Amino acid sequence: MENWWWWCGAKHYGWKEGMGRQTEARTLLHQMVADEVPAEERIFGEGHYLRPQFVQFYKCKNILIQDIKLINSPMWNIHPVLSENITIERLRIETLGPNNDGVDPEACKNVLIKDTYFDTGDDCIAIKSGRNQDGRNIGVASENFIIEGCTMKEGHGGVVIGSEISGGAKNIFAQNLVMSSENLDRVLRIKTSSKRGGTVENVYMRNVKVGKYKEAAVRFNMFYEEEGDHIPQIRNVIVENLQVEDGGKYAVMIDAYEDSPVENFQMINSTINGVDELFKTNHLKDVKFTNVTINGKEVKELVKTEE
Repeated sequence: MENWWWWCGAKHYGWKEGMGRQTEARTLLHQMVADEVPAEERIFGEGHYLRPQFVQFYKCKNILIQDIKLINSPMWNIHPVLSENITIERLRIETLGPNNDGVDPEACKNVLIKDTYFDTGDDCIAIKSGRNQDGRNIGVASENFIIEGCTMKEGHGGVVIGSEISGGAKNIFAQNLVMSSENLDRVLRIKTSSKRGGTVENVYMRNVKVGKYKEAAVRFNMFYEEEGDHIPQIRNVIVENLQVEDGGKYAVMIDAYEDSPVENFQMINSTINGVDELFKTNHLKDVKFTNVTINGKEVKELVKTEE
């Protein structure tokens, strides 16, 4: 980690004035994406300070990653791209550095993530499908995921979809998870923007036990980073049997476009205790709560709290 983490430019990770950092190269790379520069011409090397992923498969099939431990990745730990038929099981991922996501399948199909322990400096699992023009031009969604039997400790989110999600994501099933940490921000998070676009749909999470989290059990955000001309969509999300002992600021957060509300979100047979406020929401449609208790009281509907 001494060789990589300070490249992010944060003093917390050892960066000091006068040292190199990723900012300039990262900005240039994003501009290359916007300008649709061919990937083979996006060449960065010494002096650019772009941290690599730890393990990356590209356009592969029939991948098995099993019974290993990963510690202190430069950036994302496991990053399959445009790949199919992936099994990731019985891993232990311990890495609290910058952007240290645990498993980030991108534009992948038929993925099983099972019985894995996450203690990460960023999202534990982040499902992706391309950033901005890259994701839209390729147009491959992440689809058909099963996530089960995993334990999440620290991380920005337990199960996350986005933010590089321009190709969309669908048919995501997560069950039998355990999460708890004062530094775990969210249980389920979908993050996107109108710079990204894409549709996230058919997400089903059930049987999740949570000790503590910091911000929200469920958060939908359509204003992550920059805005653009590609309005995203989030629909058909079900959370069932979510049991939280000591929640954070909110139970549910929704920040969506008026013209593209979060549609058909359901919470069923769930109990969330210890939150400061129930909701922080704006635009939603066809939201249903069934047998949901928050802070000891039954909540029958998710209400709009912001104009």
